[in-house]
Amino acid sequence: MPSMTHMALVGLEKAGILKFVISQNVDGLHLRSGIPREKLAELHGNSFMETCPSCGAEYYRDFELETIGLKETSRRCSDEKCGAKLRDTVLDWEDALPPKEMNLAEKHCRMGDLVLCLGTSLQITPACNLPLKSLRGGGKIVIVNLQKTPKDKKASLVIHGFVDTVIAGVMELLNMKIPPYIRIDLFQTILSQSLSSDKKFVNWTIRIASVHGLSAPLPFIKSIEVSFSNNQNYKEATLDTQPFLLKRRTVLTETFEIFLNLKFSDGCGCLNTRIEIPFNFQDSIEGFKLDKNATLEKMRDAAIEDSKCGQNAVVERKTVLVPKSEMTVHAIVTNVKTFDYQLSNGDMKPIKEGLNGLKTTRKQRSKGRKRKTRL
Repeated sequence: MPSMTHMALVGLEKAGILKFVISQNVDGLHLRSGIPREKLAELHGNSFMETCPSCGAEYYRDFELETIGLKETSRRCSDEKCGAKLRDTVLDWEDALPPKEMNLAEKHCRMGDLVLCLGTSLQITPACNLPLKSLRGGGKIVIVNLQKTPKDKKASLVIHGFVDTVIAGVMELLNMKIPPYIRIDLFQTILSQSLSSDKKFVNWTIRIASVHGLSAPLPFIKSIEVSFSNNQNYKEATLDTQPFLLKRRTVLTETFEIFLNLKFSDGCGCLNTRIEIPFNFQDSIEGFKLDKNATLEKMRDAAIEDSKCGQNAVVERKTVLVPKSEMTVHAIVTNVKTFDYQLSNGDMKPIKEGLNGLKTTRKQRSKGRKRKTRL
């Protein structure tokens, strides 16, 4: 889950103060927090991102990929004109830094008036040298880290402290609130129906699946309890292993509601939520596609106002006539986290101001591991 610092950076970006983020982490939390992809360079990759080596398309997943080292995954590019096998984006130690990410990082460091180095030892090259590029254009460097770094003597300000504490102080001085973190996950329900051979019954199947593919995992759902509006005729079921799939047979003319009680995995902000799916074989079904961004924004506003998660909404429905099936994409708020903070005078301690102050010795500057720069 994104930290206070992650969300403070989102607030600074939305205010136009923060122009670009360079990350050496592979946890994907900057993207998840809300930093726009075009304002983010992930130098070592993202364990939730796979990319197409042919057309360059990126796919951000809600599950951690099964490989590292730029290897092929089990999925293909969804572009019908492409269809190439996708690869993970996480570098192994022998892998060179991606030139696209590195070039953007260098560009923004050269342009930056101020480079903030937050929670990094600044020892892994060539990434550790990126902040120095701002100095050539008159920019300044601020380092926030618990321990000393080899670049401390180049910084205008060094603070040895917890990044969350320091960033909370910055937001307070700027009179800015740290935005809450609202996580919204997507999944799809697939309701397939067909007539029995004697045309007296409807054989139907409901499947709860990832929007990233039928074989992709659903990490935020632990189990699903299925019940019906007509309890005396239909037996309830509990689906506790993936794929979440239920088959039933009903009378042709019968109509009812299918209730899905979704039990969330550990780490989600609420235990469960319920969605309803109408069943009527004789009715024609129509597809639609809502304004996804507008729907998600309304869900975020409601989650903030209620200070709780579990809200859900339909964002898209596709239909197929033969065999008759209905695929519905649901959005659901699985986490709401707000950030309240109080600062005391002893929480953060400025170590150095000005360009000539703190000294470091060779013993204090341990040699970092080097990565290749791919040209």
